[in-house]
Amino acid sequence: MASTKPCTGLQSVAANGVQNMKSQPISKRVRVAVIEDDDSVRQALSFQLRTAGFEVAAYSSAEELLEASDAKEFDCVVADIYLPKMNGLQLQEELNRTIPYASIVFITGHGDLSLGMHAMRKGAVDFLEKPVDERALLSSIARGADISRRRRAERSQLVGLEQLHRSLTSREREVFTLITSGLLNKQVAAELGTTERTVKAHRASVMVKMDAGSLADLVRMAGVLQIHSS
Repeated sequence: MASTKPCTGLQSVAANGVQNMKSQPISKRVRVAVIEDDDSVRQALSFQLRTAGFEVAAYSSAEELLEASDAKEFDCVVADIYLPKMNGLQLQEELNRTIPYASIVFITGHGDLSLGMHAMRKGAVDFLEKPVDERALLSSIARGADISRRRRAERSQLVGLEQLHRSLTSREREVFTLITSGLLNKQVAAELGTTERTVKAHRASVMVKMDAGSLADLVRMAGVLQIHSS
């Protein structure tokens, strides 16, 4: 039987944050990785986030997260910036290199504005001081998850389009590039030294192979693939 207990303030903030992720429908709970070397702080953070409705995995070091088999599945990483061995900034650099769609929220017990500004210039969602304000943390995680899911979807779309584009013949790629740059069939034919009829045949093949329903779809795909006619 479903619980009729009212949401706490934390749960309300988390729920509102998740519901505001407009770029993608939320099909599963937001997954958060907590990295904190202080056992008591790590346990408290994990409990707080689970209570707010997030799925949480806790780690005592950056290395533990990077070695996890599901490291790429997290929607947001919450990490102390002063970690042993690999610190937070080094972790951020590694995530930017290996999981470019990952988002990270830093927490710290030592306020350092310049360090925080550096982290945010590198893409951090937020830089929060301990004791962490609960509403600020949940709001930052919701924003970070939104960013990660959008980036992951964009990355997946790009990989899929690259695979479709590789299925084209060299001539079909030329036609694809020219027609998405705005040229008419007869102009493409003149450019390639062939007939308009042949261009139409190649264009039809491109539409099928790229799974495009219209020229507008092809133009959008060219934009995603960053294909432009010189």
